Amino acid sequence: MSREPAVTDPDVVAAKVAAAPTLKLPPPPTYDLLPDGRVANYRMQSMGLFRKARNRVGQLLYNMFVTHIPSHHVRLAYLRLFGATIGKGAAVNRGTTVLDIEFLTIGNNTTVGGRCMLDARAGLWLGDNVILASDVQMLGGGHDINHPDFLPVPNPTVVEDYVWIASRAMTLPCHIGRGAVVAAQAVVIKDVGELEVVGGNPAKVIAKRSPGALQYSGRFRAPFW
Repeated sequence: MSREPAVTDPDVVAAKVAAAPTLKLPPPPTYDLLPDGRVANYRMQSMGLFRKARNRVGQLLYNMFVTHIPSHHVRLAYLRLFGATIGKGAAVNRGTTVLDIEFLTIGNNTTVGGRCMLDARAGLWLGDNVILASDVQMLGGGHDINHPDFLPVPNPTVVEDYVWIASRAMTLPCHIGRGAVVAAQAVVIKDVGELEVVGGNPAKVIAKRSPGALQYSGRFRAPFW
């Protein structure tokens, strides 16, 4: 008996696009089902060969070499060259891994710490004055664990303005509201509301942030880092 692979709820994606109109979504997956329900020729992103090759080569060179170059200007210029949208005053520090550069959006004065992992394969949008501390991991989807081919289920992530995600936290695909805080080593598996402070595994609300605190700039560029 054939079984369609799981997909992200379109209403969930629409809500994220409404919150972040400039979110860049990749082309949706395409696949062919065999009579027994198995999948042949699964394509996570339905795009032409040249575009796919450009994305893969850009990603490979960045993660192997460019991310280690001690120049903010060089790293950001490379990411923009391969399609990332990056605002003024933003920083992506050394050692950070980026998957699918084309679908990454970073706002003004947003800082990404060292050794982070930005999975933009389903679309990743960071607003203005967002701060990601070192070693944060942001994942772009999961897998259909009930399908015999263990297929990917891409799902975009939206992080609104003035969010702080502390060291070694991990976020699964979600929508993190304006001014929210994710505590160190927390694992976020669902949406986080505006001004909520969450911590733990799985992350739960532990406090509420003052809206009057959201007046600072997230810009931070340490020399050679």
